[in-house]
This record gives sequence, structure tokens and C-alpha cells, in this order.
Amino acid sequence: MAYDYRHMVALADPTRRRVFELIAQRPRSVAELTHSLPVSQPAVSQHLKVLRDANLVQAEARGASNVYHIDPQGLGEMRAWLDSMWTDALGSFREAISKSKETKE
Repeated sequence: MAYDYRHMVALADPTRRRVFELIAQRPRSVAELTHSLPVSQPAVSQHLKVLRDANLVQAEARGASNVYHIDPQGLGEMRAWLDSMWTDALGSFREAISKSKETKE
């Protein structure tokens, strides 16, 4: 499965990962995020832009502000890739065990 890694790159930054974790707990506005983090509002906005560009969060307009929530499609893409890695790893492990049994017999 081809994967473009934009999700992983977006989550590589610790502050950005914390923004993502906070939004995963519940949808939040920029102001709520700023109060929960040791960075400025412009920095939070920049982190949100990277997360939006990576399709990990979506913005929903509510009055004069935006409320951010997890983008299920982008998160689904990342999960599918991780699941495929796990499936491949288990398949390789199964093959190694089979070869090991064959050489012992």
C-alpha cells in the first residue's frame, strides 16, 4: 500500500501532536487550545494549518470562530496504513516460524 507520510510528518512535532490529542478528546476552538498549551495563538493556528493540510483535523465555522475536530477520513488513511504494516509484520513472523520448523524437521 502506498503511503505519503503526511500524517506522520504532521504528528512528528510534539506541540502539534498535543494539539491533535486535545482535539481527539473533544472538538475545540483555537482559544480553548491556546489556553491548554504553552504557545501563542498564532502558533496554535499554524499547527492547526499543518494538521488540516494533512487531513487530520477539520474546521467547522461556529459564529466568529472555528471549532476543530478530527477528520475521520484522514485518520482512517493513517490507520489503514498502520494496520497493513501490522498485517505484513505478522505475515513475516508466520513465514519465519514455518521456515524454522522446516529446518528442524
